[in-house]
Amino acid sequence: LSFQKGIGRFLITDCRVSVVPATEYHLGLLKAKLAKYRAQLLEPSKSSAAKGEGFDVMKSGDARVALIGFPSVGKSTFLSLMTSTASEAASYEFTTLTCIPGVIEYKGANIQLLDLPGIIEGAAQGKGRGRQVIAVARTADVVIMMLDATKGEVQRALLEKELESVGIRLNKSKPNIYFKPKKGGGISFNSTVTLTQCSEKLVQLILHEYKIFNAEVLFREDCSPDEFIDVIVGNRVYMPCLYVYNKIDQISMEEVDRLARRPHSVVISCGMKLNLDYLLEKLWEYLALTCIYTKKRGQRPDFTDAIILRKGASVEHVCHRIHRSLASQFKYALVWGTSTKYSPQRVGLTHVMEHEDVIQIVKK
Repeated sequence: LSFQKGIGRFLITDCRVSVVPATEYHLGLLKAKLAKYRAQLLEPSKSSAAKGEGFDVMKSGDARVALIGFPSVGKSTFLSLMTSTASEAASYEFTTLTCIPGVIEYKGANIQLLDLPGIIEGAAQGKGRGRQVIAVARTADVVIMMLDATKGEVQRALLEKELESVGIRLNKSKPNIYFKPKKGGGISFNSTVTLTQCSEKLVQLILHEYKIFNAEVLFREDCSPDEFIDVIVGNRVYMPCLYVYNKIDQISMEEVDRLARRPHSVVISCGMKLNLDYLLEKLWEYLALTCIYTKKRGQRPDFTDAIILRKGASVEHVCHRIHRSLASQFKYALVWGTSTKYSPQRVGLTHVMEHEDVIQIVKK
């Protein structure tokens, strides 16, 4: 015996009632509606009210790192220890009321460190000037989430929720989905892998919710409905994040060991200056920067002034950094270092450089 009611189908077998839900599509549809309504809710009002003071800080140096955390977790103390900039630190909350920039000099690179005001629960809705803080965080290359080790996991979960709600995805890669709206032809759906979380019908329902009726969709990996919605919206930011637990001198060794073993986590104590060197090493790893040294013909390499580039940069990137017209006059380059089979090796513009390589460029 079976009968239909609401969104589920009820089956009575051997006097037991079970629900065969039509939930897969409904959940996907509800997620799409929720994401759309949340975006509308978080959009700033377009009223003619005067705008408040922003945190616009000119981007400088080779990379930008944003310090995010609740009030009184040690962000200002950390900035003062790592840079020559003095940020006011006190035992009361909201000591820092605006964005204070500093510069970390490490391995020849200048890393801009931004001490942002503490954010509170509801920051995504604008509480405690949370909008300005999160807007600056979106421009950073790496986020350092400063947490109080004495308060367990509560702060981390709340901060992750606030950043997720405004489209910042921490330690996640961009979904490998090709999506292109079209003017006609309906919805073309394909996948190169077996999909366990999405189906063609669910994809169509989500697209219809966003008033998209003509598009080309290709799944190159098994993604969830949430990840597909992120691709449709298109304004998500994917960035690495280091979870830094401060005040470890106030908790037990067992708790320190547990926190240190968590993924993407570093434990420190700003008060006792513990483990700060290891934090800098991890930060350099997450920034994925490369130092390249230059050499003039017949002279020794200049190890005092490195060119800082992103990991995976080519000889062409080095040329553009030195001078914008150098690539057009390029003949060949001689490279010494781990990126070559022998030193020196004659290479072209497409050769990928590695950390601490030395390059000599020869023009036409």
